[in-house]
Amino acid sequence: MSDLRRIIWLASYPKSGNTWMRSLLAHYFMPPGQVPDLNNLRDFTTGDVRSDFFDAAAGGKYTGTTIEDWLDMRPKALRLIAGSKPNHHFVKTHCQTMRVGDYDLIPPDVTAAAIYIMRNPFDLAPSFARHQACDLDTAIDRMMNPDSMAGTATGIFEPLGRWDDHVYRWTSAPGLPRHVLRYEDMLANTGKAMRGLIEQFFRMPVDKPKLARAVKATNFESMKKFEEKHGFAEKPSEMKAFFAKGQAGVWRDDLTPAQVGRIREAFLPTLEKFYPEMLKDTAHFAGAA
Repeated sequence: MSDLRRIIWLASYPKSGNTWMRSLLAHYFMPPGQVPDLNNLRDFTTGDVRSDFFDAAAGGKYTGTTIEDWLDMRPKALRLIAGSKPNHHFVKTHCQTMRVGDYDLIPPDVTAAAIYIMRNPFDLAPSFARHQACDLDTAIDRMMNPDSMAGTATGIFEPLGRWDDHVYRWTSAPGLPRHVLRYEDMLANTGKAMRGLIEQFFRMPVDKPKLARAVKATNFESMKKFEEKHGFAEKPSEMKAFFAKGQAGVWRDDLTPAQVGRIREAFLPTLEKFYPEMLKDTAHFAGAA
């Protein structure tokens, strides 16, 4: 049997920059004129909630109703995804890398490596609330819930869990070659963040003109304008706009001191490790409650 360890996971909690990363990689690696637009990113990357792969794995229309149905079908669908291209290729996921019963959600037998994108939970919360079509306190509750789940109407699930567990599991999964990026660092200097990814993770020399074109083509305003003109196929139906702000530091305007305090208390150890520069400001802000 051929080696199916071909998947390079593009992993993140929802609304953490996954779409941006997929578009950046497409613009960098694909020839000019062949780069898919935002509504056709599946021509470059695959997703682990693709219904066509689940249909193929089921031998007909897949319509799962329980977690058990999905767990039984996911390994088969992932093997089909892994085998859909002859070499390493990118697959988007929001699942945690964890074991559920007898199943690894990110199976080693189809996994080559991972790129993990994280976003600070203070800015993530308002964006996640828009994505989930709920109020901020409900979104924060879901980010704190170890059983938090997303998915499709056809019974393809995405175990998200807590934000801090998601970060911890992906950044410390044993034996997984990975590159970790912060959304905030991508915003601050996209070129620098991508150079690090290309040189350190892919171990390739950077094509500077190609990278400059990729960065320019995928800036937030370009993606926002595309959605306004053409729509965005991956936007949840309840969501007004997928590309809303795309900034760092919006939590100061969007969250109350009490909400900032809740997030700090819930995720403090992870914040201390990955966002130490935010500790002082958020403590001061929360203290105004």
